[in-house]
Amino acid sequence: RCPQRLAQKREALRAATEGAYDLVSLDPRGVGGSTRAGCGIPEADRHLVTLRSWPAADGSITENAGRSRRTALACARDGGPVVRSFSSRNQVRDIDRLRAALGERKLSVWGHSYGSYVAAGYAQEYPDRVDRLVLDSTGDPDPARVGYGWMANVGPAVALRFPDFAAWAADPAREAEGLRLARRAEDVQPLFLALARELDREPKESDVPGVPLTGNRLRQALHGSLNSDTGFAPLARLIRSAGDPQARPVLPPELAGALPDEDASLTMAVICNDVRWPGPDSGYARRVAADRARYPLTAGLPANITPCSFWKHEEEPRPTRITDEGPSNVLMIQSLRDPATPLAGALKMRAALGERARMVTVGQGGHGMYLGNGNACGDRAVSDFLVTGKRPARDTHCPNRAASPGVS
Repeated sequence: RCPQRLAQKREALRAATEGAYDLVSLDPRGVGGSTRAGCGIPEADRHLVTLRSWPAADGSITENAGRSRRTALACARDGGPVVRSFSSRNQVRDIDRLRAALGERKLSVWGHSYGSYVAAGYAQEYPDRVDRLVLDSTGDPDPARVGYGWMANVGPAVALRFPDFAAWAADPAREAEGLRLARRAEDVQPLFLALARELDREPKESDVPGVPLTGNRLRQALHGSLNSDTGFAPLARLIRSAGDPQARPVLPPELAGALPDEDASLTMAVICNDVRWPGPDSGYARRVAADRARYPLTAGLPANITPCSFWKHEEEPRPTRITDEGPSNVLMIQSLRDPATPLAGALKMRAALGERARMVTVGQGGHGMYLGNGNACGDRAVSDFLVTGKRPARDTHCPNRAASPGVS
C-alpha cells in the first residue's frame, strides 16, 4: 500500500511471488503524492519525542497534557476537512477507488502494522473484492479502542523484545566491534535505565546544534531500534557514545529535528479520527505511574495522554468491527516478540477473524515479518499463499531462521 515500502521490497516481492502479480501501491491520504494537510503545529511540538507523549523525568504529565491540548486545538482550528478525513475508513474507500481505477474485479492486499487494520477493514467492507489478504504485524481490532489499545500494549511489547537486544549487546562477538555493553545480558537493562536517568538530569550535547540527547530521546531511539535486529548496532553505538564523556552522540535522523507539519498532523489524525479516546480527566496520571513502575523501559509513554484525548469529532467515529463473516482467504504473520504490535493483540485479530484466517507465528523478534526480518520459513509460508492461494491447514510456527514450519 505504501510506495516507499514497495520501492524497498519490490524486487524481493516480485521474486518471492514468481512474478505472478502486478505490483501496485497507494499513497494513503496525507502521505507522499496524495493530498496533504497540516494543522500549523508549532515546531517545538513536532519533534518525535514531543509529538509522542513521553512523561517528564519525574513522571509528570502536565507538559504532555498542555501540548496535547494545543495540538488538538490546532487541528480543529486549522486542519480543515482534509485533516478530518484522515481515517482508516476513508483509506478503505480509497483502496476500492484504486481497484476500480485499475479495472480489477479483485485485489490481493498485503497490510503491514496499522495498515493491517486498514487491510482487514477493506476485506470486511468489500469481502467479494479481495482475492488473498496478508496481515503482517497486527494489533487488537477492538472497535472501542483501536489505536488507543495498540498504544497501551507497547509497554509489555518492548519488555518482551528487549532481551533480544540485551543478549546481542552482551555477546563476546560485540567486543571486536566496540559495541559490547555488558558481560551479562541481564546487566544491559539496568545500564540502559541508569543512562536514561542520567540524561534526564543532564542532557548531553549531540551532533545536532540545539538538539541534545535527552533521556526521552534515548528511550525513543530504543523503541525504534527494536523493530529489526539491524537496529541493534546503531542503538549500541548511541548508548556507548552517550556514556562516554569524550564522545558526542550522533542522533538518528528521525530524532535530529522536527517533523514537517503535514507529517506530524497525519501521525495523530488517523488514530484520533478512528476512535474516541478517553477524555483528559479519565485518570491518565494514575495509569502513567502504574505503567512506569511495571514497564520502566517505556517510562509511562504507552499509558499517557495524547492529542486524541482532546480531539474534536464532528460526528461519532465508526471504527470497523472485524468479524468472521467472509471468505477464508486471510493469512496472518506475526512475531512472538513484536515491540509495536505484540502477539497478544494479534491473537485478538486472529480470534475476530475465526476460520477466515490462519496465523504463522515467527520466532524472530521484530516488527514487520514478511520479507523483513530474515525468517525464511515465515517468508515461504506467505509467498506460497500468495502464489497458490493455499494456506497452512492449521496455525503454524516458524522457529527463528528455521527451514520449515511446524504445527503450533
